Amino acid sequence: MPSSPAATPRRSPLGSADRNKTAVAAAVGTSVENYDFIAYGTASALYFGAVFFPESDRFAGTLLAFATLAVGFVMRPLGGAIGGYLGDRFGRKPVLVGAMIVMGAATFVIGLLPTYAQIGVLAPILLTVIRMIQGLAFGAEWGGAITMAYEHAPWHRRGMYAAIPQSGNPFGIALSSGMFALCAGLEGDWAWRTPFLLSSVLVIVALIVRSRLSESPEFQEAQVSGATEKNPLVATLRDDWRGILRVIALRIVESFAYYSTATYLLNYLTERDPSLRPLALGAITAASIIAIFVTFLAGTLTDRIGRRPIYIGACIAAILFAFPMYLLTNDGRPALVVAVFVIGIGVIHAALTGTQGSLLTEQFRTAVRTSGASLGYQIAAALGGFAPLLAAALAGAFGWPGAALLYMGAAVIGLVGILLTRETWGRGERDRVLALVEAERRS
Repeated sequence: MPSSPAATPRRSPLGSADRNKTAVAAAVGTSVENYDFIAYGTASALYFGAVFFPESDRFAGTLLAFATLAVGFVMRPLGGAIGGYLGDRFGRKPVLVGAMIVMGAATFVIGLLPTYAQIGVLAPILLTVIRMIQGLAFGAEWGGAITMAYEHAPWHRRGMYAAIPQSGNPFGIALSSGMFALCAGLEGDWAWRTPFLLSSVLVIVALIVRSRLSESPEFQEAQVSGATEKNPLVATLRDDWRGILRVIALRIVESFAYYSTATYLLNYLTERDPSLRPLALGAITAASIIAIFVTFLAGTLTDRIGRRPIYIGACIAAILFAFPMYLLTNDGRPALVVAVFVIGIGVIHAALTGTQGSLLTEQFRTAVRTSGASLGYQIAAALGGFAPLLAAALAGAFGWPGAALLYMGAAVIGLVGILLTRETWGRGERDRVLALVEAERRS
């Protein structure tokens, strides 16, 4: 039988030869992307209300700063749609590299922007435009990073491998928070400009690492066999819209949990007591470092017991934590402030993100995987981007219980979502794949 240059490549149940390098490279990129994106959230909570808006009304300035933060989230679904389409149509790797370049350039420019005192109303306009560009790039990046790690991974360890780039999220957050903590003592605007300007170094490193990756073997197989979609975005919306809705529900709890804690709670505490700013930033940094390991642990556990049990437990924990997180921090006791950030970010949020890498990806087939997962993920992120703004507005009307109810409501949505989602890695599936892996090892 003559060989064909279009012969479908064989995928091993043990994963590709580049599985480890790909997972690490994806994590490096997500670290940098999250550093860039989260730096804006931290700066919004601590500086932008006074720097880019009139100082006559601090509360209004805070709301406007959070509004520009939310604009970036609004753009993320569009970025997810574009990145998902390109990733499913032409490959995962080009999207990863392109998104990194755009995000890095936008973040560096923020560090150079003139303030409201220098150019007036043009300052917040420029800030908003650049934030929109950030949102597009960040929206395009996630789906490609996760699918690359997932599709290169050994079939019986996809939860763990998909959690590696997810661990890059808290690592980037830790870098960002740590950088702002280190720069807090700098004079004038350098306290917030320096973290944005230094991101260029991280971007260069990430680009070098990602440019050396090989394309996803699962995508290559689909491409050679003709199993790709001419328009994956349309196909996803037409055939897999239920999966998109599931992803939105599952993602809302994680997005609201993080931004209600790391952005709004940070602002809430430092507005009440400015002396808590260094402590709170240090707590977020410590919690994010803990989250790196908890995220990886959660992903690893999903390969052993399934995806749903961990997600259900994390959603219940979020529901129970909504009111205590304010009750424990209202007095400003340092130990309790640190404990709340560690629990909220280092445990609850990390357990959710560690499970999401595989759980959300497995809602879709290969041909539309990046499009479906990215679109649902980023729509929920767009909603989550309004969490600090909504929390501030509700707290202004009802006090801190209003912000607590918002957090709890998002957790309830997540719990309902996971209860209505079938297990994608049950005992039967695990046994079948383990048999394939064992046969591959013996061959």
